[in-house]
Parts: sequence; structure tokens; C-alpha cells
Amino acid sequence: MPIHLNIEDLLSSRTVESERIEYKQGWNPDAIYRSICAFANDFDNTGGGYIFIGVEEDKHTRTAKRPVYGLTPIELAEIQQKMIGFNNLLKPVYHPHLFIESVDDKQIIVLWAPGGSNRPYQVPEAITAREKRYFYYIRKYSNSIKANLEEQQELISLANKVPFDDRANTQAQIEDISTLLVKNYLIKIKSRLAERVGKIPDYELFGQMELISGPDEHLFPRNVGLMLFSENPEKFFHYTQVDIVEFPEGDSGVYYEQDPITGPVPEQINRTLNFLKDKLVKEKVVKPTDKAESIRIYSYPYQALEETVVNAFYHRDYQQREPVEIRIYPNSIVVINHGGPDRSIRLEAFSQGLVRNRRYRNRRLGEFLKELELTEGRATGIPTILKALKDNGSPAPRFNTDDERTFFEVELFIHPAFKENPPFWLDSKELIPTIEGIDALLEKLLDHHELNHAELIHSIIAGNQAGTIAEEMKTIDNQVHKLTGSINSTTAGTIAVAVAAAIPEKERKILAMAMQPQGRETLLTHIGVSNQRKNYENYMLPFVEKGWLTMTIPDKPTSPNQQYLTTLKGRLVLNFLKLQAT
Repeated sequence: MPIHLNIEDLLSSRTVESERIEYKQGWNPDAIYRSICAFANDFDNTGGGYIFIGVEEDKHTRTAKRPVYGLTPIELAEIQQKMIGFNNLLKPVYHPHLFIESVDDKQIIVLWAPGGSNRPYQVPEAITAREKRYFYYIRKYSNSIKANLEEQQELISLANKVPFDDRANTQAQIEDISTLLVKNYLIKIKSRLAERVGKIPDYELFGQMELISGPDEHLFPRNVGLMLFSENPEKFFHYTQVDIVEFPEGDSGVYYEQDPITGPVPEQINRTLNFLKDKLVKEKVVKPTDKAESIRIYSYPYQALEETVVNAFYHRDYQQREPVEIRIYPNSIVVINHGGPDRSIRLEAFSQGLVRNRRYRNRRLGEFLKELELTEGRATGIPTILKALKDNGSPAPRFNTDDERTFFEVELFIHPAFKENPPFWLDSKELIPTIEGIDALLEKLLDHHELNHAELIHSIIAGNQAGTIAEEMKTIDNQVHKLTGSINSTTAGTIAVAVAAAIPEKERKILAMAMQPQGRETLLTHIGVSNQRKNYENYMLPFVEKGWLTMTIPDKPTSPNQQYLTTLKGRLVLNFLKLQAT
């Protein structure tokens, strides 16, 4: 019967890490059974491993050398016959899955040794020797080695500690696994086993894929089978769903909840990613002045979103009654899964990309997700996220958990080119169309952006005295652009109407004329009135008192060299008037 994976992907280590694969050109039972024992012990909960017999390893690529070496029909028969007896020599007895596959027009054997449910396992150092000395074996990188005393004790402590996704669920029945979903999965990954669906009993199909467990008279689905191939996994794992909440004005504003995303885990992942892609992933093409090629940047790199979401499903604790939660803010997205990282991992390690789980909470789930090309592999999620963000020029992510490690939170920030400034709150009922009302609004806007207007006026005066007024006013104009850009079009329109109602035509001309330093007589003459104290008090003094105009020599108000200059507030007023005019 064919293996449940794509054999070509397996031979090239595309869907299973090379550390979990061994290649044997010929039948070497001593070395092979040491590796079977090590894979069955599954010391790091990585899901066991695979052994190819009749396949030589390419030492450079650490994948299968092609074409494969192959086995003769006689060798195939002898190996299968001998393995029946050798399997009984493992303590406790363990039977790896054996598949005969046709590759490069030759026959090979693939042994799948998943993590056993009765660990720890022992095997003779030389399984063919007359005197047998038993040892525990574990995997270290790509090698099967004897466990030292400390590792033996830790291995023994793992007895009966089967990862949750690999446990039998006695509250479910085999019928709760959808044969159609299993077939669709096999077709998608291009497994030859898809051709046998419907031709063999379901329990045989599910058994070969290790989706069920127990004796023939009491077979139950494993949790991983229900997570992936049950139409309603929330029936067995409460709140197995994704909750998406949008906060367009931040945490303190209104929020909008999307309908929960439910269904088999792969379907939830795909539906979630499609929603986020349509909602958040925007593209811009930038033409650098120093390069011939244009650069494409994205609000959020899709690969970072994908890895973040998939990791939330892979590492979540399905025993907790909490959904995967996604919060969408104007300039970031937060993904929260319950069941935090292992206590052995320091939080700082995530930002550095140096994350390696001591043991995986769900050892089987990750393998299926990798086959579906939803993740790249174990211990690659965080580095992939960091690289995708860096390549896109996006800010570094934020990672968070608590001391008890009850949750894990990842926040991805929008690329600066797509950033929306924090929404400026405005109650139109409080906006009074007078100079005082507009000034109060401007003060609120400056406070919102933590700008001190008095300090800005001081910099203008100092710049004028130092001869750097042009540079100072350029900075002020950039601030005007930033502040007006922080207000949505509806709010800006409301303000523009109020400004137009509050500021008469002559006063507008004074503010516009004083964009460059001007004397009092010049400004008053410009609006058609004489340079008298009364006219100054009517048309200019209110702006000076509010800080919309500043004297260039404030400590000598009557100086013959005195000039007036429109400040940040005054320039904001003019900007709103332009908006009203359009």
C-alpha cells in the first residue's frame, strides 16, 4: 500500500526535516533498528521519522541520490520476513509502518516510525547478535545515539506522556473522521494513497495514516484526525475557532466583530488568511532615485501573516476553551493563541529568532500542515516572520506572554509607507466657529500629537535671529502636513467649514501674507486699511494673542525692525481654508 505522503517530497526532504529521515543503500538491521527505536522514543516530540532502504544519501544535499539504488524482489521479501521477528525484540514491542514504493522504476522500502505511545523503548545494540545488550536510543540532530543516564531518566519520565494531538479521543467515533476530507488532503499533497480511498475499509486507511488508535474492537480517532478531518472539530475541542475583531479607532473606540471562523483546522487557516489578505495586504511600487529597478513593498508581507497564523494553530493548547484571537488596529495586527511557549524559551529569544521548542505540544499537527505547504517546518516560524518583515522594510514584531505562559501574542506592524496616523477625535457639537473655538481645536490637535506650540514659536524666533528661518519654516510646514494628514476626510471637512465661518477674508489675507516675515504696515496696507493702532488691534492682535502670528522680536514690540510671521497654528488654519476652497 502506498505511503500517505508525497514520496518525491519525502525523498527531497521538502516536507519532512532531513534530521527525521535516514537513507540506507542496503539492509543493515543493527543500524536500522537503533534508528527505529530512537524515532519511536521521539525524545523531542517531533513526530518520529522515516527510513529509506534501497536509497543512498547524497552527502552534499543530505537528500536521496537519484536514481535510487533499489532492491530486488528477493531482498524485499527477505527484509519483510526478518522484520517480523526483529520488531518483537523491541521492548515494548513496536511495529513501524512498512511501505514498498516504486521510484525511478525501482522498488524501495520506506519505514515510517512515528512516536510511540508506550515509550520508552529499548532495542539490542546489535539486533542480530546472539547475546543482546539492550539500550535506550534517541535522536540527536541526524544521528541515533545511546541515551546517557540523564537522558534515560528524562525519557522514562515521558512514559505515558503522549502529546495531545496524538492521543486517542474516547468521546469520538471513527465516523467522525470525514473520508472525503482525508481524500481531498491526499489528492492535494499528491499521495498515491488517494487512489485507494473507497477501495479499502476506512479503518484500514485511517490506521495506515495513524489517525486512529486502539485494538480492533475498540478503535478511536486520534485528536489530530479530528482536528484536521472532522467537519466540526469544535464538537470535541471547544472554541476551536478564530475570532476576528477590528478596532478602527484603537482599543478605546468602537469595535466590530466578524463571524467566528470554524471548521477543520486547514479550512480555518485558509479562510483566515484569505480574509487578512483581502483586508490588510496592500502593495506600493516605489522608484528609488539611486536605482534603476522599482521596489515593491507591502503593508504586511503575506508570508509573515501566514506564519503567524499557522503558528497560532500549531502551538495552541486545544485543551483550553479559548479561540485563536486576531485584533486588527489601524497600524498593526495582533494574533493571540492560548497555551504559551515553553518556559525554557526566553522572551528575548523570539526577537532574535533563536527559538527552539524543547518539546512540541502537537507533534503530528505540524507535519500535516507542512505537507499542505501552510508552514515551512519546525523551529522555522519565528525566523521566517523576522526575515519576511525585514525584507519588506517593515518594523520588527512584538512578542508577549505572561509568567505562567498561558498565552502567546504576536503583533505585526504596518509598513511605515502605509501607516495611518492615530485618529483625531472630534465631537462636532464642541466645535464652535469662532477664533476661540478654532484655537481650542488646534490645541487639542497639538496635544494629541504631543507638540508644544510655545516651543515651536521659540524655535521660529531663534531661527529668524540666527538666519536659519527658512530651515525652521520648512520643519513647521512638514508638521502641518503631518497633522492634517492625521485627520480623516470627514473630520477635516467639518473643521474646514468651521474655520471658513470663523475667519473673515481680511484676516485670511494677513495669515497668507505673513507666510514670510512682514512688517505691520505691509500687512495692514495689503488688506486695504491704514497702519493705525485701532486697525492693528482689530485685524492682527487677536492672532498674536492666540499664537497664530508671532513677532520676530517679541521682547521689543515697538521696534522699527519688528516683523510678523505665521506660526504652525496659523498655517494649519490656512491649510483647512484651502480644503474648504476645494
